Amino acid sequence: MVFNTGAALLDAIVLAVVSRDQQGTYGYKITQDVRAAIDVSESTLYPVLRRLLKEDCLETYDLAIDGRNRRYYRITESGRLQLNLYRGEWRSYSEKISRILEEAGV
Repeated sequence: MVFNTGAALLDAIVLAVVSRDQQGTYGYKITQDVRAAIDVSESTLYPVLRRLLKEDCLETYDLAIDGRNRRYYRITESGRLQLNLYRGEWRSYSEKISRILEEAGV
């Protein structure tokens, strides 16, 4: 993708991905789901997850899968509120940008 992804947009995408499953989801799946939308590395995503944890937008729990612990991330109520704010901001932002691009006479 030729457009840069800012921290707020990346936070919004991660919160949206994690919110899809009420039980939460694990880091590798989050990476795969985010990569379906934007090109991003694991080394970029794990600091985002840590920041969202620190900001109480996410919580974690560990689950044993095939004899190994897997860390799951689940969105919190605070995270849902933040995601709703991001959704509203994204709607407004994307509508304005789309309007400008569509009005450009090419």
